[in-house]
Amino acid sequence: MTTVLQQLAPTGVLRAGVNMGNFLLVTGKAANGDPTGVSPSMAKTIADRLGVPVQYVPYARPGDLADAVDTNAWDIGLIGAEPQRAAKIAFTAAYCEIEATYLVPAGSAITSLAEVDRPGIRIAVAARAAYDLWLERNIKHATLVRVEGGGGAAWKTFVNDKLDVYAGLRPGLLTDAESLPGSRILDGQFTAVQQAIGTSRANPEAAAWLKAFVEEAKASGLVAGFIAQHKVRGLSVAPAAE
Repeated sequence: MTTVLQQLAPTGVLRAGVNMGNFLLVTGKAANGDPTGVSPSMAKTIADRLGVPVQYVPYARPGDLADAVDTNAWDIGLIGAEPQRAAKIAFTAAYCEIEATYLVPAGSAITSLAEVDRPGIRIAVAARAAYDLWLERNIKHATLVRVEGGGGAAWKTFVNDKLDVYAGLRPGLLTDAESLPGSRILDGQFTAVQQAIGTSRANPEAAAWLKAFVEEAKASGLVAGFIAQHKVRGLSVAPAAE
């Protein structure tokens, strides 16, 4: 445990990188300005287990958080686990997951997920979101319009430029659809964003400890309890690691 503590809290504080752009995992702010939600609650629990205070390090976008692994700005990062990020970040298995799917505008001839990846189809997506990284690997025929600035900016581009498809997390799409009459959310999912906890690959003992913590947190009901406590819809506890 001494090695784990040295790797995860070398400054005596657990610095937790938090993606403020994920409205399912960060749902509010405390009186002191700290983020609240499932993700900050997980970080606070880890800090409590280590016997140190938690310090939240906020990032507007997950890609920014991932990039900062080389800067020693955080000790743990709570973001989607994607292969591109795993080159430098040792991730746990997912502790929760979120469905990602597509929304199409009124009058669209697209009725299923299988009809999206075709020549001439333009898909708006928030650049470097976890589901964007999946699309980048898997879309072969359609054109990805990757918009910087998060989901709000991508949505504006989709609407203003009259693109064919908007990719996003289902809970957010439910709200977006209400603002665009006649739009439809396609059934099913093209992926599920796996929300995990990572640390630098330079911290192997800490990575193993975090993996065990996450499995215990899922099995004990801790994650489910945080989802219920913060009243989050569209978030589910991830299955146990294989």
